[in-house]
Amino acid sequence: MRALILSLSASLALALPAAASASPLEGLWTNPKRSVVVRIAPCGPAWCGEVVKANAREEAKAARYGVDDLEGETMLTGLRTAGAGRWKGQVFVPKLGRKVASTVTMPTRNQIKVSGCFAMVICKTQLWTRVG
Repeated sequence: MRALILSLSASLALALPAAASASPLEGLWTNPKRSVVVRIAPCGPAWCGEVVKANAREEAKAARYGVDDLEGETMLTGLRTAGAGRWKGQVFVPKLGRKVASTVTMPTRNQIKVSGCFAMVICKTQLWTRVG
């Protein structure tokens, strides 16, 4: 019986997705204006960031571009490790109403740089800060 339990425990541990392991990227992050808070967490084999809080001004700006409710919106998707302290995926840009290619880097434990580029011509970078 003990061998069966150990075998099942080992099988479950191996079945967990790679993103489920602890990452410095995981947690709550806020944009430079502190108007939006995003929770980054595992989602399948990658990492995603969902808006958990947005102030009224940000909600109104997003609504002008067709986003009914910014809270609950997935801002970062498919983030996968692309080197030490670096992830690549997509970021949702409400102003464009679409996802664009994104790179996230971590210059310090409590800061991430979120960069997004549209058509490799128009790019923007924000420095987000860890909440809490």
